[in-house]
Amino acid sequence: MWNVWWVWIAGGFALGVAEVLLPGFIFLGFALGAVLTGILLGIGLSVSLPLLLLIFALLSLASWIGLRATLGVQKGQVKLWDKDINDN
Repeated sequence: MWNVWWVWIAGGFALGVAEVLLPGFIFLGFALGAVLTGILLGIGLSVSLPLLLLIFALLSLASWIGLRATLGVQKGQVKLWDKDINDN
């Protein structure tokens, strides 16, 4: 089951739906990693389960870093607090 390409792509789409329903910029990297892993399996990659999970983890990390760099926090978007609520 783990070496079936469409299972990975379906899982990626399910994680994409989870990102839409529970926004937090967490599931999107995993979704892209799963879809990319499914594409690699679809073009003929045949590896053991531990190596396949490592590929998925590395693709997910690379996707998350790429998305964070392009869609993440923009300059000037971060709120800087100069006063503490406990200051009198």
